[in-house]
Amino acid sequence: MKKVMLAVAILAVGASATAVLAQRQGTNTVSAKGRYLPEYTKEGDLILPKNWRSWVYVGSPLTPDGLNDSKEGFPEYHNVYIEPGSYEIYKKTGEFPDGTILFKELQRVRKPQQFPDGSRSEPSGRGYFPGEYNGADVTVKDSKRYAPTGSSWGYYNFNHHEPKAPTAKVRPKTECAFCHQASAKKDEVWTQFYRLLD
Repeated sequence: MKKVMLAVAILAVGASATAVLAQRQGTNTVSAKGRYLPEYTKEGDLILPKNWRSWVYVGSPLTPDGLNDSKEGFPEYHNVYIEPGSYEIYKKTGEFPDGTILFKELQRVRKPQQFPDGSRSEPSGRGYFPGEYNGADVTVKDSKRYAPTGSSWGYYNFNHHEPKAPTAKVRPKTECAFCHQASAKKDEVWTQFYRLLD
């Protein structure tokens, strides 16, 4: 009996130490059953989500300058992540729940570009390769909060350069939502570009 109690006590201390260490390191780790929900300032600005690189990676579309005569809206890789708890719900229901966060970290094509189409040669062959980070866009679903904008989603830009801004204001419908509503495959999300979501 004493051995069992000692084992339980050791496990409890270990769990506490792990939780404290995670807090100190600022990992903001979410348990498998929990969700990381959007955080806002008292003014209503979205706070840059934490720990997004540990979220579920869904894809990296690219529309480089060299293939579009520098007329594209976004010349970067769009490295897109979805908050894990929301992804679990999406897998079960086929719907994005309120509170879903999609994080799009922008990353430029590596330079110098060696060919007219903007590509370059590397040991693996000729192609496009990731370069410097270039800010981030974040999309949040909240059918009540964003209803006045005519959308169920709020669209935020945390700079199109580094460092990323710590907070951002929701963008007007004319900047983001209208394009998602017109062309995204499902619920204003470009699921046609992300096999994990399509």
